[in-house]
Amino acid sequence: MITVEISRNDMSDIVSFTMSGHADSGPHGHDLVCAGASAVSFGSVNAIAVLCQVELEVMMEEEGGFLRCYVPNGLDNVTLEKVQLLLEGMIVSLQSIAEEYSRYIQINDNIGR
Repeated sequence: MITVEISRNDMSDIVSFTMSGHADSGPHGHDLVCAGASAVSFGSVNAIAVLCQVELEVMMEEEGGFLRCYVPNGLDNVTLEKVQLLLEGMIVSLQSIAEEYSRYIQINDNIGR
């Protein structure tokens, strides 16, 4: 199962997210849940880099199955709002996948932790 952990600060801003595990919803290379979750998460990270000129701190494992991203401190308010909007969009997309494939992906949104 893919587990997505969303960490927020006391103002409900997303400060990091972690995706770990494997969906195992199909054979390697044909796992639609894994492909969808990967496309949504990496697409969001790339959109933030291109549209906001913000590089998230990214940690991942070469074999796959792990991605952790941190929003850098010190962003101006306008840029932070754009980054947050793109990350909230990512969460909505991942939740859409989870609604259809709850056996393979779980989203935990940790507000204020």
